[in-house]
Amino acid sequence: MAMSIPEIAARAKEQLSLLTGLKASTVSSLSHDEEGWHIVADLIELKRIPESSDVLATYEARLDDKGNLLSYQRTRRYTRGQISE
Repeated sequence: MAMSIPEIAARAKEQLSLLTGLKASTVSSLSHDEEGWHIVADLIELKRIPESSDVLATYEARLDDKGNLLSYQRTRRYTRGQISE
């Protein structure tokens, strides 16, 4: 049975958290093609006070159609309050 988009997003966050030891914040992109699911997620690397100064990292991940993580890599680090174009 095929997984729904919310299930794939939750699975990606869960697996990235397990592998990195970091808390998943959001999934900002999710798409599917013949290679599987492509996910972009933001994880909290360093919790700070105030929360707007937390250090986050963007991870790109690939999952198969069953929701198994095939690969991932960190592509960016930034503070929560930082705006980028």
